[in-house]
Amino acid sequence: MIALLRKEISSFLTSLIGYIVISIFLLAIGLFLWVFPGNFNILDAGFSSLESLFVIAPWVFMFLIPAITMRSFAEEQRNGTIELLLTRPLTEWQIIVSKYAAGFVVVIFALLPTIFYYFSIQSLGNPPNNIDSGGTWGSFIGLLFLGGSFVSIGLFASSLTENQVVAFIVGFFLCFFFFFGFDAVGGLELFRPIDSFIFNLGINAHYASMSRGVIDSRDVIYFISFNLFFMAITRLRLLSRSW
Repeated sequence: MIALLRKEISSFLTSLIGYIVISIFLLAIGLFLWVFPGNFNILDAGFSSLESLFVIAPWVFMFLIPAITMRSFAEEQRNGTIELLLTRPLTEWQIIVSKYAAGFVVVIFALLPTIFYYFSIQSLGNPPNNIDSGGTWGSFIGLLFLGGSFVSIGLFASSLTENQVVAFIVGFFLCFFFFFGFDAVGGLELFRPIDSFIFNLGINAHYASMSRGVIDSRDVIYFISFNLFFMAITRLRLLSRSW
C-alpha cells in the first residue's frame, strides 16, 4: 500500500498536472484577494479578515480537484492496467485509500502557501494581530475537510468511466451539487418543513459551521462519513467489474 501511495504521489509531482493545479489555485486566490477590485479584495474591504479566501476557495476547488482526480481510475481503465492493479496483493480499500491520500496531499500542498496570507493580514492589521484567529484556523480545517470530500467525489467519478473529460465533468457536477445543491433544494417552499434537515445533508452547512472557529464533533463525523460513503461506492464500482 505504501508503495502504491508513493507511486500516486510521484505521478502528481513528476507530471505537470499537480503543479498546474496548485499554481492555478494560488493564482486565482491571489488575484481575487489582492489584485482584482471588488468585495473579495482584502485591501479594498479594509478589514483584517481572510473570509474572502474561504468563500472563494470552495468554488476554485470544484474545478481543480476533479481535474486532479479525473485520471485516478479513468486512466487505469483506458490503459487496461486496472485489472493488473486489482490482481496485486492489495484490497480494493487499500487501492482507494492510496489514491485518496495522494489527491489529499496535493490539496494540502495547494493550501499551505495560503497560510502566509494569515500572517500578512496579521501584520497589516491596525492594531497588529487584530484578526479572528479561531475563525481563521477553523476555516482552514474546514477547507481541508472540504478538499478531502471533493477528492472522494472525484475518485468515484473517475471510477465510472475511462474518459478523463467525462470523469472531470461528473466530478465537477457532483461537487457542485453536494456543496450548493442541498441549499437550493432546501430553500424551495415545498421542502420548508424539513429545510433544516436538507441543509445539513449538504457540505456547505458543515463547512460554514467550521468557519466560525468551532470544531463541532457533528461536523467532523459528517465529513468522515461523507468520505467513507463515496469511497465505499467507489469500491462497489471496482467490484462490479468482476460481476
